[in-house]
Amino acid sequence: MSILNVERLSHGFGDRAIFSDVSFRLLKGEHIGLIGANGEGKSTFMNIITGKLQPDEGKIEWSRRMRVGYLDQHAVLQKGMSIRDVLKGAFQYLFDLEQEMNDMYLKMGEVSPEELERLLEEVGNIQDTLTNQDFYLIDAKVEETARGLGLTDIGLEKDVNDLSGGQRTKVLLAKLLLEKPDILLLDEPTNYLDEQHIEWLKRYLQEYENAFILISHDIPFLNSVVNLIYHMENQKLERYVGDYDHFLQVHEMKKQQLEAAYKRQQQEIAELKDFVARNKASVATRNMAMSRQKKLDKMEIIELAKEKPKPQFNFKEGRTAGRFIFETKQLVIGYQEPLSRPLDLKMERGQKIALVGANGIGKSTLLKSILGLIPPVSGEVERGENLQIGYFEQEAKEENYNTCIEEIWQEFPSYTQFEVRAALAKCGLTTKHIESKIQVLSGGEKAKVRLCKIINHESNVLVLDEPTNHLDVDAKDELKRALKAYKGSILLISHEPEFYRDIVTETWNCESWTTKVF
Repeated sequence: MSILNVERLSHGFGDRAIFSDVSFRLLKGEHIGLIGANGEGKSTFMNIITGKLQPDEGKIEWSRRMRVGYLDQHAVLQKGMSIRDVLKGAFQYLFDLEQEMNDMYLKMGEVSPEELERLLEEVGNIQDTLTNQDFYLIDAKVEETARGLGLTDIGLEKDVNDLSGGQRTKVLLAKLLLEKPDILLLDEPTNYLDEQHIEWLKRYLQEYENAFILISHDIPFLNSVVNLIYHMENQKLERYVGDYDHFLQVHEMKKQQLEAAYKRQQQEIAELKDFVARNKASVATRNMAMSRQKKLDKMEIIELAKEKPKPQFNFKEGRTAGRFIFETKQLVIGYQEPLSRPLDLKMERGQKIALVGANGIGKSTLLKSILGLIPPVSGEVERGENLQIGYFEQEAKEENYNTCIEEIWQEFPSYTQFEVRAALAKCGLTTKHIESKIQVLSGGEKAKVRLCKIINHESNVLVLDEPTNHLDVDAKDELKRALKAYKGSILLISHEPEFYRDIVTETWNCESWTTKVF
């Protein structure tokens, strides 16, 4: 049974085309991985099928009474709402039904006997729905799900505006679980999730009976939960049965077959054109030349897709740092409340360290305290000599209305326009991206612009807070290669062991320092 039909979808931003004549069908029980490089339009596609964005052309048709749950990578939680408020919002449709039922009760004293009978029947149906959906057990269900995801440890009355990125994602996931939708739409759900909750989500999706569409650049995660791949590339959407690894094999085979057919056709075209040129002037051979020309004119030309620019991350290395990068003495990190016990930490030149542990325990806070961006609750940090630090923050907080060119020019005013464009192109951005405003770029493209700044400054210490969030597979692989080759020191937060395992010399588990209870 078809849940969603998309027919002849076309869409673009300005003169930049995203989709051209795309069709798509979602069937009951399908577990789909939606993949493609940064900027190919995966999140745009999700926004179009959920009605957040109107396409330039095409038809989107959901089957009737379909309840859709959407985990959006850019979802905003309203300031002033508690975690409990957000989770109870999963049942808004039931609260609306209750209100509708109460309004009917108020009407009953003013209507005819026939109308009263109709209202009583409708009230009965609504009451059955509320009972079947456990409406009167909502508070208990919220508590149970929140406890399972560790949200009760944070406190259900806490303002969602005060949560970390990972905690916000957990809240949104918990809300989706409580909604029990007919279809899940998940846009990079593993970003900011710690390993424990990625495992939880993996098990949940493996057992999920209904359909889902999942955007993710986490390949092991994708392989473990999907049975279909839709690949988005060059304004098209192609379907592959199986997991990501199987898609790679089939896609590479199709690519090789197309290239072979292209070479054969180009050879045939060259021979036909040569024959026409040599024989069209002669009376004896003119008819044969015209026949060859007609064949040329009718030929459906095979076109190879333009190769997307592959990123090249080569960090400019500065002068040698002092022996010690930093040393903390009885450092307690936090904001209003302490997030750690007193810490005596030391990092020496050449070390590459991964900070790991659950979300919300203070990993990002520790980095900011070490860098001097926020004051500690108590204790002190002593930074070494001759440090040239490249810092990648987890998320850019402020809205940015610059174009990519303007953003890099502000950082490197001595660069020529050619040098600015070349620096961005090396990070895997196309001309269209480079000339676009940062505000309209995908999460992965924004991350590449921020990496461009760090790469082109000399550094001897890299401090990277979840640098792989939103990056596509090619960019992630290239960043891993560049960090392995980097001669300086690295302090890295990452929730992907496959990424950091071959880079770091040691791992610090922040859960052993935290004041949080698990």
